[in-house]
Amino acid sequence: MMIEIQNLTKDFGAIKAVDDLSLIVPEGITCGFLGPNGAGKTTTIKILTNLISATGGKAFLHGVDAIAHPKEALSHVGAVVETPEFYPYLTPVETLAYLGRIRGMHHDEIKSRSNEVLGEVKLEQWRTTRIGKFSKGMKQRLAIAQALLHEPDILILDEPTTGLDPRGMVEVREIIRNLKRQNYTIFMSSHLLVEVQEVCDKAALIDHGKLLVYDSMDNLKKLTKLGKIEVTVLGQVQDAFLNIVRELKNVRAVERINGSIFIVTLEGQSNEMAELLSAIQGMGAKVASFSQVGLPLELMYMDLVKESR
Repeated sequence: MMIEIQNLTKDFGAIKAVDDLSLIVPEGITCGFLGPNGAGKTTTIKILTNLISATGGKAFLHGVDAIAHPKEALSHVGAVVETPEFYPYLTPVETLAYLGRIRGMHHDEIKSRSNEVLGEVKLEQWRTTRIGKFSKGMKQRLAIAQALLHEPDILILDEPTTGLDPRGMVEVREIIRNLKRQNYTIFMSSHLLVEVQEVCDKAALIDHGKLLVYDSMDNLKKLTKLGKIEVTVLGQVQDAFLNIVRELKNVRAVERINGSIFIVTLEGQSNEMAELLSAIQGMGAKVASFSQVGLPLELMYMDLVKESR
């Protein structure tokens, strides 16, 4: 396994930032490490990259104990942790040469790999432009380039699109998708479910440092039991009517939108939706429209986070 975390914990005084976390990321998998702000994502990544120490547990990168032998373990890893900062008076080529020398790479290797990674992140035409002129999105792409410089097997990205404008987010996600196609093992934290759905094979959902669920994106979608149904009826919907709907089988919540439209949060799938429609019609309502809204996986995510708090 490329990444293996075993019963990892991190305490900051009385605060347990990471709480007995265990998960495995197989080779060639892009894994989304998903959770709200403060869930423990960055703390976990900082432990993996030897920026802070763990209180307990183990972590292995490419089979090497990252806590006991961090230098050896991280030789296989490229990482972007939090907001990247570069010397503004250097160019991308100069920056990569400097970082390559720190890593002990030879001159010819640095030159060759710099050209390759700048092409990978679409910064070739700015290779001799001072970084001080770069947008935040361009700096983020350069950060990914430096993480790739030494040809790692594992790429660890800490919220790689945070703070970027929509165009920058799209560009970074496309870079990650390209790297995924090249069979890198990618461990990417995010608080954006849509981002994880777009680029990841598996997702680990955490909150308060605890793992809530970990599975493939396909299986998570199959496990999703919550759906939201928007119902429009002819005429005005009375509060008494909505109160009866709230008591129907499998109904989790009912929200009024206006006089004739309400949204039902339903546990179940197509059969339960059909039963709900039949029940509403059986109560005498004339249904003008009945349609699913929102993403079921998003509803499951929010439900899991709510239960953990």
